[in-house]
This record gives sequence, C-alpha cells and structure tokens, in this order.
Amino acid sequence: MSSPKKPSSSLQEKAGISPPEIINVSAISQIQKNRRKQPSSEELIAGILDGNRTALSRAITLVESTNPEHAEKANDVIKGCLPHANKSIRIGITGVPGVGKSTFIEAFGTFLTQLGKKVAVLAVDPSSSLSHGSILGDKTRMEELVKDENAFIRPSASGDTLGGVARKTRESIILCEAAGYDTIIIETVGVGQSETAVHSMVDFFLLLKISGAGDELQGIKRGIMEMADAIVINKADGDNIKKANQAKLEFNRALHLFPPKKSNWQPKVTTCSAITKEGISDIWNTISSYIEMTNQTGFFSEKRKEQNNFWMMETINEQLKLNFYNQPEIISQLEQNKKAVQNDEISPFTAAQSLLKLYFNKGSK
Repeated sequence: MSSPKKPSSSLQEKAGISPPEIINVSAISQIQKNRRKQPSSEELIAGILDGNRTALSRAITLVESTNPEHAEKANDVIKGCLPHANKSIRIGITGVPGVGKSTFIEAFGTFLTQLGKKVAVLAVDPSSSLSHGSILGDKTRMEELVKDENAFIRPSASGDTLGGVARKTRESIILCEAAGYDTIIIETVGVGQSETAVHSMVDFFLLLKISGAGDELQGIKRGIMEMADAIVINKADGDNIKKANQAKLEFNRALHLFPPKKSNWQPKVTTCSAITKEGISDIWNTISSYIEMTNQTGFFSEKRKEQNNFWMMETINEQLKLNFYNQPEIISQLEQNKKAVQNDEISPFTAAQSLLKLYFNKGSK
C-alpha cells in the first residue's frame, strides 16, 4: 500500500527558467570594451555643453578623483567649461539631521522645474570615520525629482574634508552651470563646520529649522544665524502649525539682535511644509528678491569675486598639505615623531617644527 501523498507547501521551490544561450559573443565583447574606454577631455566638454547627463556625471567623478593621473584631465575639463559657467543662482541649504532637507529639496526643486528652471542638486553625504563609506541615498529620498528631466542630482561622499563638504564641490558647480543648469542647490550634511564652507560658495544661504526641537531656547546658534539669508521652519503642517508659527516669532526677534549684513539684506523667517508644499513659493519669492536687490547694489558680483579668491587660497593650502604628507621622508619621520610625542620625549610643537624644517630644506635643494 502506497503512503499518502503529502500536501503541497506554499514554500516549495519551483523549477526556474534556464537562461538563454549567449548568441553574440562579439557584441558583449564590444560593450565591455566601450565601458573601459575613457572619453577624452574634449569629448567630455562637448557632452557637458550639450547637456549630456552621462558626460556631466563622468566629469564630476573625474574631478572628485584623488588619483593624480586624473588631475590634469579634470583641470582641462574645468578650463573648457569655465567660459560657460557663472550663469546660475547658487543656493546653500543646511539644517540638523532630521529637519527634512531631502524632502524639502525635492519639493523645492520640483517647484522650480515646473517654473521652467533647470535644477542641479549637489548633495554631500557624510562618510563613516571607521569604514570611510557613505550611503549616498539622496537619490532614493528624492524619488520624484530624480525622474524629472530638468533636474540632476549628484550625491557625493564627504570623505575626510572639513565639515563634510566634498573637496571638489566648487568645481562641480562650474560643470553643472556649463551643462545649462541655472539653479544649483548644495545640501550640507548638517554637522560640524560644513555650513561655513558651503556659505563660501553660494549666493543665498538657507537655514532649515523645525519647531519644538529646543533651538528657540538654547541661545540660538549665533554663527549659523549670522550666515543665514533666510530661516525656514519646516514641517509646518497638521498639529505642528501653531508651534511653527511660534518658532517663527522667536527667530524673528533673535534676528533683530544681530548686526546688519554686509549686503544690507534683512534675513527673512518663514514657515513651510515640504509634504503639503505650503509656503514653497514664498521661499522662492524671497530668494528672487534677494538676488534682485544684491544685483542692483553690486554686492552679488562682488561676493562672487571674493569667493573665487577664497577658493584659490583654499586650493593652495590643500595642495601644500597633500604634498607635505606625500613626501617619503616626511612619512617616515612623522611616525617617529608621533611615538616621541606620545611618550612625552618631545613636545608636539617641536615635533611639528622639525617636520616642517625637513620639508622646507628638502624643497630648497
């Protein structure tokens, strides 16, 4: 007598479909060959000026590369794009983690593309101090804007740069402008001193806040408040509207205690909801008013000139630092000096002076 048949389980595995045989080996070989082929500087420049997103992405990757072999090619691309840059409005957006920066940028960016603007978002993602990796999830969080043909989103790892601003964000702005993007949004990681670096490369600096987080009661950070051209209380929806309006009053009072800005612009405080889109148009009106006023007074162009000088000096400082730490003699002596400092055999200042002396003596030979 045969044993009873076991009932079929919903978890049983069914036979899969066999993959089709490779028909054209030469075609696949050609695809792989093209992927390995690196476009020339001239090809990248032509693609960027034509608005090609792939060329723009590849150029930014080249600019961000720490490979010394890529530096000369990246400089050629930037040089070719520079005459076509400086025709955008650069907006910096900062705020503590959780304030809703990505959601706000998606709502704001979508609003701008609907006005006929071409928007580029350069989002700096924090890098882990342990693994040095980044999630780079801004494209995932901005799922609607990323599908907009008039928007370009580029997340970049902050790496080990001060305050989390990607080392080549300044050059990426130039490339995006040359590609025809007339509104550049730079999102900071919202920690450390990244606000200072972003403030030095944008025309308008926007500070995002949320009500009920204690900011109104802890002396309101003076440094970041002084840099802000507008303060936006986000998440002003539902039961939070009343709290948001109260926070707006508090920040308005605080702003009147600060000295006048060099631009003579009086920073505005407003509320918005990135979810309901309420207040988004008011923010753009504020930015437009600022651009109009600073263009009339000449402050807009003067600020751009000052920023160019600032980034020239920053580049010199950075290159000197990289050159110093890449010298074989310095690398060897540095480890010895570290151990001596740790064991209190020599002071940190004397150790530093000996390394600098070694570096400059080598350079004078």
